[in-house]
Amino acid sequence: MIVFDLHCDNGHRFEGWFGSSADYDTQRERGLVDCPECGSKTVGKAPMAPSVGTKSNASGGRSKRKEAQLSNAPMPPEVEKALKHLAKVQAKALESSKWVGNKFADEARSQHYGEKEESAIHGQASRKEAEDLAAEGISVAPILFPIAPPDKLN
Repeated sequence: MIVFDLHCDNGHRFEGWFGSSADYDTQRERGLVDCPECGSKTVGKAPMAPSVGTKSNASGGRSKRKEAQLSNAPMPPEVEKALKHLAKVQAKALESSKWVGNKFADEARSQHYGEKEESAIHGQASRKEAEDLAAEGISVAPILFPIAPPDKLN
């Protein structure tokens, strides 16, 4: 048996179990594959990331993190609208924030411990640096949408 992540032309995602890839193709051509939510017969396979094991010398074996699922289905209009709004809010917030590059952790600590005046900053930090800051009680939050450092802009 093989499991495919499927999507319809209305953006619904669902799983389909087939004996083989050829069985899926045959059933779809015969009109036997449809969306369980809306009944659409315009169904396609969603891209799937392969499950690849880690090297035997990697710590802890397989990652316990769930694999990301991707879809080439159209984004629902309300999601697109929400993402555009979030991008605008982020851009507005960054207008009054100073870019500190890879010195983010040091700058955040300096402000937290009163060595520097508090101000809004943004920059780069590794996951470990962000976790260490949070453990010290220093508020940090990821930037939702990637931004280019000022020196990398055209």
